[in-house]
Amino acid sequence: MTILILGSGGREHTFAWKIAQSPKCKKLYVAPGNSGTANIAENINISVTDFPAIKQLVIDKGIDMVVVGPEDPLVNGIHDFFLNDEKIKHVAIIGPQQAAAELEGSKEFAKKFMSRHNIPTAAYQSFNAENIEQAYVFLETLKPPYVLKADGLAAGKGVLIVNDLEEAKTELKNMLIDAKFGNASSKVVIEEFLDGIELSCFVLTDGKNYKILPTAKDYKRIGEGDVGLNTGGMGAVSPVPFATADFLNKIEERIVKPTIQGLQQDNLPYKGFIFIGLIKVDGEPKVIEYNVRMGDPETEVVLPRLKNDIVEVFEAISNQTLDDIEIEIDERAATTVMIVSGGYPEAYEKGKEITGLENIKDSIPFHAGATLKDGKVFTSGGRVLAITSYGNNYKQALKKSYQNIEKLHFDKMYYRKDIGFDL
Repeated sequence: MTILILGSGGREHTFAWKIAQSPKCKKLYVAPGNSGTANIAENINISVTDFPAIKQLVIDKGIDMVVVGPEDPLVNGIHDFFLNDEKIKHVAIIGPQQAAAELEGSKEFAKKFMSRHNIPTAAYQSFNAENIEQAYVFLETLKPPYVLKADGLAAGKGVLIVNDLEEAKTELKNMLIDAKFGNASSKVVIEEFLDGIELSCFVLTDGKNYKILPTAKDYKRIGEGDVGLNTGGMGAVSPVPFATADFLNKIEERIVKPTIQGLQQDNLPYKGFIFIGLIKVDGEPKVIEYNVRMGDPETEVVLPRLKNDIVEVFEAISNQTLDDIEIEIDERAATTVMIVSGGYPEAYEKGKEITGLENIKDSIPFHAGATLKDGKVFTSGGRVLAITSYGNNYKQALKKSYQNIEKLHFDKMYYRKDIGFDL
């Protein structure tokens, strides 16, 4: 079949790498793609939210399946756009419909969903500019640190954790009144701080059945020891060593099953990935957030451990026959370390030439913010490359990733040397 992947990051390069291994895939396109996808697929320079252009591409190239990488097209209703068009409604879309994508599109929607279906999460209230005074009062009832979440999409950066009450009030004003995160923070969810260790659970669903993929843990902050500004993710480890069989069973029974049942009860059509951000508090799992697609850089450690033909899995999702598939997982650990541009997640320069890629051995370099020009690879984003390795345990895998990173170079390149430090 002919397949189109939407997106341009490390997640999409990983999808392309995995899909290209399938005998069922005869032609692969990525829009807009990057320097990594250019080596295994045909890149098409179309924005992921330009639905009319995507439709034309699907018709022109005879595309049978669209795998949606990022959240924007899903929250903006790409699945519904296809279903409502006679010419393209036969195309399989991997990603939920717009109503279900609100689980990521609105923090408040997700919180209400969890409350309705008794899914364990932090206590919360939501506020807008009109009731900011009530928000200040609510903050005063909480113990520090204070968690402020922009309700809408803010590219993974809309969550603030503040230790000081007055600073929390100032940041709340910045979000609600001064639009710190634009439209995304016109409403803000304030929630109790949960003290524990985080991990992510990834679920495939066809709307009726579900399969659980390997757990992963990513590292969000720019600085070693998990300090400094939030990023899109600086590295990831799979499986998560502290996720015991008993703990995984709690996740499935208390969180995954009620989530899938809740989608059905609320009539939220869902065919795709559910990314459940979790925190382990006193041995119990609680949900921090839902995302309606795979995470990045978690994809770079989860998909390499999936032994199945991923196109077969996607077909089963589309046909609602996921219960017929037996998910097979590589026993080895996988880790990835993200190399970023100097200055990221604040201002950084682009267009730096990357050298040494041809010297990498025993690791897979997944390209993220990187582009091809005259046969050379240049930086084009904040997170540039994700270096993924296998090992008998995460320490062994990380050692390989770090050894290979030393062979790479671009001006002002930076990476965290402590991924897995808290395990």
